[in-house]
Amino acid sequence: MKNLKNIVSCLVAVLFMYSCDQGIDEITQVDPGADIAAPTVTINYPKEGTKIKVLESSTEITIDFEVIDDIEINDIKVLLDDVEIESYNTFKDYRKVFIDNLVYSGLNDGSHNLTIIATDLDGKSTSASVNFVKEPAYVKQFDGEIFYMPFDGDYLDLLSLQTASKIGAPTFTENSKVGTNAYAGATDSYITVPTTGLTAPEFSAVMWYKVNDASDRAGILTVGPPNTENAGYPEVQNLRTSGFRLFRENADGLQRIKLNVGNGIADVWVDGAAAADIDPASGEWVHIAFTISETIATVYINGVSVADAETGISWANCDLVSIGSGAPRFTEWGHGADLSSIDELRFFDKALTPEEITAVMNVDSEE
Repeated sequence: MKNLKNIVSCLVAVLFMYSCDQGIDEITQVDPGADIAAPTVTINYPKEGTKIKVLESSTEITIDFEVIDDIEINDIKVLLDDVEIESYNTFKDYRKVFIDNLVYSGLNDGSHNLTIIATDLDGKSTSASVNFVKEPAYVKQFDGEIFYMPFDGDYLDLLSLQTASKIGAPTFTENSKVGTNAYAGATDSYITVPTTGLTAPEFSAVMWYKVNDASDRAGILTVGPPNTENAGYPEVQNLRTSGFRLFRENADGLQRIKLNVGNGIADVWVDGAAAADIDPASGEWVHIAFTISETIATVYINGVSVADAETGISWANCDLVSIGSGAPRFTEWGHGADLSSIDELRFFDKALTPEEITAVMNVDSEE
């Protein structure tokens, strides 16, 4: 057996020398060139100004960053509030390092600074920093506020601590008006919450809205009763004698915001015609609000009244709030899922004054 191993070793050596003689190159070291540039550091999360809003006073955060160098990365240090929480010095790829799963536990309320420092083999160093905030549990900001959903990565009402149910596949967009995210609609998708604790003789809703007119009409916010008389035709849901329906429709290339309110006997239209039009081409966030007192309903756009009508509201058989669609209670006329974005949605158990609506707008603009 020993002789056989020696014979095999000799054959391997002969074949190697033969391959060289036949012009097959052996493995040679390639000069990587001069180390000219310092590493680049990109922090993907948290971003500058990120506000982490959770109910717990202490939470965890998942840090996401990347480092790239022209020759070779020597080490990476991660500092939170000037304290090193992690370091790296071995990599599968010494030129490109992507870390998206660094979890830090014990992040407390307050302002924080995250710094990533990367050094290459030549000793050149680069650091990148972002400032972000971990905010305490939400405290009601406005008189009469009964519901607040900021859409910062979840569908949680920060007042009832209730998470909305998802229908379909709604999502989020980082292109928000306030905070880190906003609701982003999707085809056949919306969210719902029960009306428990949300119905009162007076009611108001306010939100920031960026229209996507991929569909020429859609439901935005709907509270309505089921149409049980149409049991054989579940798609024909359009009983409007109670609740309300906030929706939009095409108006010569613009989108017209409309409100319908049921007072228990009939329904009343609050339609501002051209005054309630918004331009999808602008790509801008628009503030939409409506108020319903015991005698009048009013629609506001950017704090300006665009329509009103005499009516109160009945909540008879209204057990569900749909956000981002007319479904399931307002579908007969095609007011389905809205692909638009919604941010900072609030409900009130009172009819807000114009001054109060402006105050909410101003607070959101300052955040």
